[in-house]
Amino acid sequence: MTWLSLWSEPFMARALLATALSAVACACVGVLVVTMRLSFIGVCISHAAFAGALIGLHFGVSPLGSSMVASLLAAGVLGPLADRGNLSPDTAIGVVFSASIALAFLLLALLPGPKAEALSWLWGNVLTVSRENLWALAGVATAVVVLMAVFFKEIQAVIFDRELAAASGIPATAVFYAVLAFSGVTIAASLSAIGGLLVFSMVVNPAATAYQLTYSLRQLFLLSALLAVLAGWIGLALSALFNLPAGAMIVLVSTAMLLVAIVFSPKRRWSTATDGGKDV
Repeated sequence: MTWLSLWSEPFMARALLATALSAVACACVGVLVVTMRLSFIGVCISHAAFAGALIGLHFGVSPLGSSMVASLLAAGVLGPLADRGNLSPDTAIGVVFSASIALAFLLLALLPGPKAEALSWLWGNVLTVSRENLWALAGVATAVVVLMAVFFKEIQAVIFDRELAAASGIPATAVFYAVLAFSGVTIAASLSAIGGLLVFSMVVNPAATAYQLTYSLRQLFLLSALLAVLAGWIGLALSALFNLPAGAMIVLVSTAMLLVAIVFSPKRRWSTATDGGKDV
């Protein structure tokens, strides 16, 4: 089978669709994560989702469903732990992350028989994405985009200043918890396609790349989604061409985009010019 004929195969069409849906959902959530300085949340929730998938394998239930439940539970713990425990969000994330990864390793060790199916949730494989996972990705991507559009003003206010937003009558805590929930379901839905070790990069990288290129929050969402889909499809094409893991190639392409954006960022040029003016 040639590289060109590969694209006519049904599994490749599913991979392209899964990549696009996952990219859009991860990119939108990533904008919130990056602007609210919660980048480590992807690592935390991805490991909680992986632990949830292992629980599903242990008890013979859907790993996708159990990973979503676990990611929502992790997100539900993160908010109150940060708010009521007088901890910074980063500290709360660190606590949940360490507990999640310990639980994941424990469940992996206790899982009887071959570990191939369990490890597939850790590494991911977009080329073998199931119809169930496609529907989950479509639902999550649609919900994230619609909710971001409907509550754009409230989200914008919370990103600018959470305390000021609360003082203005905006339910800032509810918005913050919703961001955590969005992150949870998005990461869980993307787990089998991208993998638990790599999915947090797809949350952070496109949003961080777009952040280098614009000051507008609306443009940030659009650019982030566009760059995420572009990185996903280029990474998928390269993986098919060179017979390399798709998830790893997607993340490497998104990282390369970020490095290029940092070098040519208009914000960087503006900052350099401003610093130069101060020196003079």
